[in-house]
Amino acid sequence: MLGSYREVMWPRLVANKILRKSVGSNNFVADFPPDTDQKLLEASGLLDERPSFTSKSILLEQHKTTHLNYKVFASTWNVGGIVPDDGLDMDDLLETHKTPCDIYVLGFQEVVPLRASNVLGPDNNKVSAKWNSLIRETLNKGVAEPHRDKDVSESKGTNSISQDFRCIISKQMVGILITVWVRGDLWPYIRHPSVSCVGCGIMGCLGNKGSVSVRFQLHETTFCFVCCHLASGGRDRDERQRNSDVNEILARSSFPRGSSLDLPKKILDHDRVIFLGDLNYRISLPEEKTRLLVKSKEWNILLENDQIFRGWQEGIVMFAPTYKYIPNSDLYYGCITYQKDEKKRAPAWCDRIIWYGSGLKQHEYARGETKISDHRPVKAIFTAEVTVIRHGKKIRNLFFSDRFEETIDVDAKDYSWIST
Repeated sequence: MLGSYREVMWPRLVANKILRKSVGSNNFVADFPPDTDQKLLEASGLLDERPSFTSKSILLEQHKTTHLNYKVFASTWNVGGIVPDDGLDMDDLLETHKTPCDIYVLGFQEVVPLRASNVLGPDNNKVSAKWNSLIRETLNKGVAEPHRDKDVSESKGTNSISQDFRCIISKQMVGILITVWVRGDLWPYIRHPSVSCVGCGIMGCLGNKGSVSVRFQLHETTFCFVCCHLASGGRDRDERQRNSDVNEILARSSFPRGSSLDLPKKILDHDRVIFLGDLNYRISLPEEKTRLLVKSKEWNILLENDQIFRGWQEGIVMFAPTYKYIPNSDLYYGCITYQKDEKKRAPAWCDRIIWYGSGLKQHEYARGETKISDHRPVKAIFTAEVTVIRHGKKIRNLFFSDRFEETIDVDAKDYSWIST
């Protein structure tokens, strides 16, 4: 066991010493600092919604637990090192006009080319800033209102729910980028955002392959999203390396426990877990047979030979393989005459979104058709169940009987409109 540990750790220690490359810090970009939980609550007015009572009354705590459903959008896209143009239309991916959601989580791979200068040098944050700018513009442009209970909407007359989406976490490690956005009126209820980076690339530690995981707590429910780029290649040993990468990510990813030590530390300890990225798993069939089955849209036969690891949940795949395309075309690589030294790559569902555990229900699993890369993006929409504790105060007047008890709800915010 000790020998195995040394075999794994020694290359990483050597790489860190020689290359002096730090793979992923705990810092991340957001529209507000991560230590402003209390300030956000104060700004929202939630801490001021306290009942007034006299010295002749007794104030008793009351707690009511409810469950709410939020819509969560998740996507993954290997953009092949392409820097997006200012006019890139993100509507095909986000579809905010079709199915507005409460939370948006977008994962990208190869936001920069995976050459040595990018792998060994500092991260190019200008690229991630460009992607975030496009996302912000799309989310906050003509967003439709989420579905609400009809009676509630009619009784209110007007709709006061904010559609100003804000970024709560954005983190880049070499070419991997994950960015999380929530509706503006939800961020007072977001707590404990943090990140964990794992490099599985060169020498088993650099960030050309690996994962960036993010976690946060919404009300009383913890979420963890893992954006990864696993080992490439179509050989048997490449599949084994991908499986090894997944094990490394699950073992080495770690989050702070918080001041009260009650927060989950490992990925699978969270309440809601979604794993997305360029997983690079291939179809274990001869290339020519794979191409014929893709052409005839025999998805079931192809998926029976899919390499993706078991034990997680995935929606029904009803779309064509997302890799490998000739950029800016609908042709798979290899459908035209090869150059002499070109590698052949059969089509595959490299880009996937899977989840672990309960509390998530998937409503959509599809791919986008933006063609700038050799991969097509993949997207999914979930309903996530979230636990909410409503805090209230019961005032008991000392001079009256129990029938004069008055209950005052401190948290006057109405959640009944949230979509199911």
